[in-house]
Formats: sequence, structure tokens, C-alpha cells
Amino acid sequence: MALPTKKSTLPLLRWLFFLPIPVVWCVLGHYGLLEYFEQRTLDWRFRARGEIASPLKVVYVNVDSLSLSTNEIGGWPWSRSYFARVASALIENAGVRAVGMDFVFSRSGMAESEDWKKRVLGNIEFAKYLHGNPPVVLAAAYGGREFRDINGKRTERNLPLIRNGLSSPNSIEPPETPEFEISNDQEHPQIWSPPFVGLIDTIDGGTRYVPAFAPTSVRTYPHMAIELARLYWGLPPGSVKISPEELDFTRPDGTVQATVPLVDGQLIEVNWFSRWDSRENPSIGFSKVWEYAEFLKSADPEEKRAAQEFFADQFKDAVVLIGPVDPLQQDLATTSFDDVPVPKVSVHGNLLKTIVSGLYLKRLPVWDGIAWMNIAIVFALTLVISAFASAGGVGGLRSKLTAALLLTAYIWLTFQLFSDHQLVLPLTAPLGSIFTTTFAAIIWQLIDEERQKGRIKGMFGTYVSPELVNRMVESGEDPRLGGHEDEITAYFSDIQSFSTFSEKLPPARLVELMNEYLTACTDIVQGEGGTLDKYIGDAVVAMFGAPVPLSDHAYRACVASQLVHQKLGELREKWKSEGDKWPEIVWKMQSRIGLNSGLATIGNMGSRTRFNYTMMGDNVNLAARMESGAKAWGAYTMVAESTRAACVLHGADRVVFRPLGRIVVMGRSQPVPIHEIVGLKETVTDETRECIALFEQGIARYYARDWDGAIAFFKRSAEREPNQPGRTPGVKTNPSLVYIDIAEDYKAEPPSENWDGVYVMKEK
Repeated sequence: MALPTKKSTLPLLRWLFFLPIPVVWCVLGHYGLLEYFEQRTLDWRFRARGEIASPLKVVYVNVDSLSLSTNEIGGWPWSRSYFARVASALIENAGVRAVGMDFVFSRSGMAESEDWKKRVLGNIEFAKYLHGNPPVVLAAAYGGREFRDINGKRTERNLPLIRNGLSSPNSIEPPETPEFEISNDQEHPQIWSPPFVGLIDTIDGGTRYVPAFAPTSVRTYPHMAIELARLYWGLPPGSVKISPEELDFTRPDGTVQATVPLVDGQLIEVNWFSRWDSRENPSIGFSKVWEYAEFLKSADPEEKRAAQEFFADQFKDAVVLIGPVDPLQQDLATTSFDDVPVPKVSVHGNLLKTIVSGLYLKRLPVWDGIAWMNIAIVFALTLVISAFASAGGVGGLRSKLTAALLLTAYIWLTFQLFSDHQLVLPLTAPLGSIFTTTFAAIIWQLIDEERQKGRIKGMFGTYVSPELVNRMVESGEDPRLGGHEDEITAYFSDIQSFSTFSEKLPPARLVELMNEYLTACTDIVQGEGGTLDKYIGDAVVAMFGAPVPLSDHAYRACVASQLVHQKLGELREKWKSEGDKWPEIVWKMQSRIGLNSGLATIGNMGSRTRFNYTMMGDNVNLAARMESGAKAWGAYTMVAESTRAACVLHGADRVVFRPLGRIVVMGRSQPVPIHEIVGLKETVTDETRECIALFEQGIARYYARDWDGAIAFFKRSAEREPNQPGRTPGVKTNPSLVYIDIAEDYKAEPPSENWDGVYVMKEK
């Protein structure tokens, strides 16, 4: 069972700590503080979706700079007779469905210097035309200061908004509506008001939300686009029915022509169909339309026919919007498609298209004034994506790629759902929450990793090389009680005749000697990537390939064994040069090393309060037998076949091996091919290579039961052995001498007929 570690409890604590971050973003979104940024993302979605075809023909008649400078019409303000004649031509000769005029024809908009009689004559002409109830909608507007409603949206102070079925206390005054003086008595003018009036206000002067209606103490005023839609469908006055959640266009038979969903019980969100300068928005200057309207009364048949063709071609079955487009008239604003301010008359056109098409922008449901589904999206995306983005360890890169993929998928989904279904999913709050939570999680992770590095370095720094400790830290693995099976090379070393050292050296001097020796051995083992397992008296136990995997662990272990022997030779010379400080036995110190490669159980083993990183298993035991068995063969580094094969695979021919035959070690029944590491390529002499060649021929004779031939070759190789008794410090025998004795024994007492060359060891 794995020991619960500090790392395993961090994720829960981390996400509890980060929980307030998405909460803050949800609160910001609820109170409208992210509205600006959310609208920017909505603009991106409009532009990514692109323009869509209009469900009806909407033509703009622009009061532009050219119209304002036309000599025939004159400067602004114009006589209202021009609007009467243009509207009459459009309806009677072009067959338009309705005409909307984005001008408030009120007395407050008239200059004091204007010719009173001329104005009254124009009013009378326009009033007479409107008295017949043509499908013409004039504008009404609220003016005044701005305020924030209870949902955080900005609106005009005097614009009456409905919230939860209640009218705003600022909604008692009527708007600025069209008024016509129709008498020549300037002091007591007779005022006439037209029948069809529509609001032209937008919320905060923008181009996104408009009030569908405005209730006042006098009457309820619908928006201009509402009235134009009613006229477009040919519905009579009174056909618009208002309820708390929607606005219905009802036919005379009681059936519903169309339903308009209301935001906050009163607002309509504009679905923008195109940019202003688009072929989807045909437009003609007012002066040109007025000119052709005058041609209709011309005595010249050609001019009259040209005018009739003009109106039929340009306006047949259209809804016409007449509005100011000249910048000096200051009725411009940016839109979801236009970064540069464009005429706000386009708001009415796009709202009309929204109503007729039924393509309303849709949001996720809201219960009790709270967008619970938006909140759920924020929390779900934040927890999932931030968890992947802040994941570390071996799979950290894959987790971060997963986080990026999930984030990209959600952004793509918001754009796709908007394009296909007009559904507006939240984007600002989720993205803000994801990025800030991820940033906080990464900061937490960096702090946590620093603490983890300290724990790992504290546990492994004394017996693993700094390079390996760093690799363990980078891997993200946390030490825990328990083991796992992995491919390693086990390393065992021991000092030859160590008991004699203990007898001849006082404890303090023995400790000094062993510290110097063990330091040298450990530095070399760790320098080659090995991990110190433990010291057992004079013995050094180590492993290569764990805790950090090494593909060339066998090669590294073999090289380390030879570097240890080389270093020990240097130490012998040093100790000898120190004179009487050390007895002669120290000058002749030799160590034996055993190696074996294979699967072993490695990990932290011990009690729950104190454990050691170590290795266990049959292959580990075999490595120990290689070390102890080396004494019997007169070798100082003995390895199993698995180690030789793996070393050759990764180290080419740098490590020089000599086959020692096949043996059965104590405690095992299966024979194991064994080899001696003679040295490294750069240190092995030609004489030693001749020794190995002669020895291998002797082994061949030995397996063939040619005892005399084997003895002859072994005697020749013995003369060339690098380690000679009496000549090499501490050497008592060597493999050639050992095999001479074995061959002599078999010559005197031959093995059984089924002997296969295996030698059974009698000692460990």
C-alpha cells in the first residue's frame, strides 16, 4: 500500500483555495461589470459569422451632405413638405410597404429664425398627407441624463423602462413627439399630432439594445421598428400585444403573426445582419428621390416614365427608412460590424430585419435573476482547463496541450453556436476565470515544486548524484512507501580480507580509511549515474537505472566498476607514500565487484515512519553472488551474461570482457554464464589481450574434455595475466590459475558423461 504523501493532498487544498476566483468572475458578470468586454467578444462573433441575407427589402433614403447642399431643397431644417412629397411618391408610386422617418418633427427642433409662414405651409401639406393614415411612422425620442438600472445596464434617465413588471419612477413624462403647427396664428398655433409614432431611442445611445415600447401616463409608445413590422405585415393598429416575457403581433382573427422575446420585460437585442456599407443595405440620397418625385408631376412624358421606373425598380415592396447620415447631424455610432461610427438609422433597419426573420439572439436561461447555467460553465471550464494547464510531472506537456485544446474547443463552440443558432454563450467570465485561476495555480505549483524539490533532495541527495536528483525533481515523482518492478543493474562491492584490516587498524584510523575509500567509490558510482543503496560495513551496494531510468544502465555500471579499480590503485599509491601511517595491508587493498542486470523490485521499503530506497529480487541476489563468487575465480569484477549483453549493446567494445564459463551459484539451480571485466579499452594492454585469447582457447578445450590441451593454454595465459600473485598487490590467484586447478581435478576424476561444462560453486 502506498504511503499517503503531502503531494496527494495538494490538489484538493489547491482548488478549495482557488474557488473564490471563479466566484469573483461570476459576481462581476452578474452585476454587468464585464458587459463592455462581453460585447466586444460578441462583435468578434458577428464578424466571424459574417453578413446574412435580409429577410425583407429595406432601402435607406439618406439625408446626406449632397442633399443638404442641394439648392432646390435648401439648408436644414427643411420644410416638411419635402418629406410629404417623397413619402407620397414612395407609397403611391413605388408600392413600398412602409416608410419610417428617423427625425423627431417637434417644435423644439425649429430655429427661431425660421420663416413661420413657410414652416406652417410645409406642416399643413405634411399633416394633410398623414391625416389619411398612410403607412408612415414618425419618430419620438426621450432625452436626458443617463443612469444605471438594477441590472447594471446604462440607459437614458427619462426613458421609461419596465423592470419586473413595474414602471421606472422616471417614466411618467411623455417623450418628445412629432407636432405640427397648422394655423397662421403664431401666438396661438393649432397643433396636430400624427397617428403613427415610434420610439427611436437605444439604450445608452448604443446600437445593441432598444426598448420595444415605453409606457407613459399618456400612452404606450412602441419602437419604430415594431410599428414598421406591423405595417409590413399589413396588421391594423392595436395588433401589438405586450406581456411580461414577450411581445406578440396578432392578426385580426386572433392568431399570432410573430412573437418577439423581451429582455428584462422590455428590451430587444439587435441581431446585426450586415455592416452599413454593404450591398445588403441599398441606399439612395434624399435629394435624388425628391428629384424623381418631382418628375412624377412633370408634363414631360419621358421624365414621368423615368420617375415611375425609378421608384418601381428601387423601392417595390420595400420598407424605406429616411434618416440623417451626414456627420454634422451627429446621429452616428459604431456597430457590431462597424468600428467607424455609421448612421444610427441602421439600428432600426437591423431591428426590423431581426423581427421579421425571427433570428433573435438567444441567451442561456435565467432563474430568479441569476444566470445559473453561465455560472456552471464558468466553474466547469475553470476547474477542468486550469487543472490540465497547471499539471506538472512527466505528462505536464500533454496536459497543457489538452488544456489548450479544451479552451480552443470552447471558443470555437461559442462562435459556431452563435453562427448557426444565434446562441450567445458567455466568453469573458469563463476566459477571465480560466486564465487567472491557471495563473494562480501555476504560482502555487511553482511554490509547491520548490518544496517538493527540497523534500526529494533531502531524501535522495545523500545517496544519489545531484544530476539524478534534478532529474527526479523534473519528473514530478514523489517518494512513497512501496515498490515497483523495473530494469536495473545491481552493483555490489566488497574489500578483500576486510576482517584483517579491522584487526590491524584502531577504530578511528579504520573509520578514516573507510571514509576515504567509500567517498571515492560513491563519487564514481554517482558520477556514472548510479544510486547509492546502502553501505554494509566495507561493502557498497548501488543500483543503476533507478530511481530515474537509464537506458544504458549496464554500460554505466561496468564503466563505474573499472573506474573504482583505477581509483583504488591511485589510493594505494597515496597510502603507501604516507609512510608509517598505514600498515602494508592497506597498500595492497583490493575490492571485488559483482554486477547483474534484470528486473528487480525497487522503491522505498521499510516502516511507515522510516524507510530506505532500495532494491530486492532474484536478480539482485545474483549480483551479490557475482561479487562473492569473484573470489573463487580470482577475478575482481564478475558479471552475469545479461550485464555483458546489455553493456555491449550500449557501450560497443569499450568494456573488455573475458568469459569465465557457466556456473551454478549457491542457492540457485540454473547455470549462469559469467564474465570477468578485464578493464576498459583504453587501459587494456596487448599482453592482456593475448592472455584473453589464449584463455578462451583453453575454455574451448575445457568444454571439449581435452584436459591436457586446456591446461596447456591456461598455463600460457597465466603467464600473461594482468594480476599476478606476488607481483600485483593483494592478488592471490587469477582465472588462468583457477582453471588449471579445475582441469587438473577433472583430469584426475573426469565428470559424468552428461556433463555440459557447468561448474557448481560450493561457496557463496
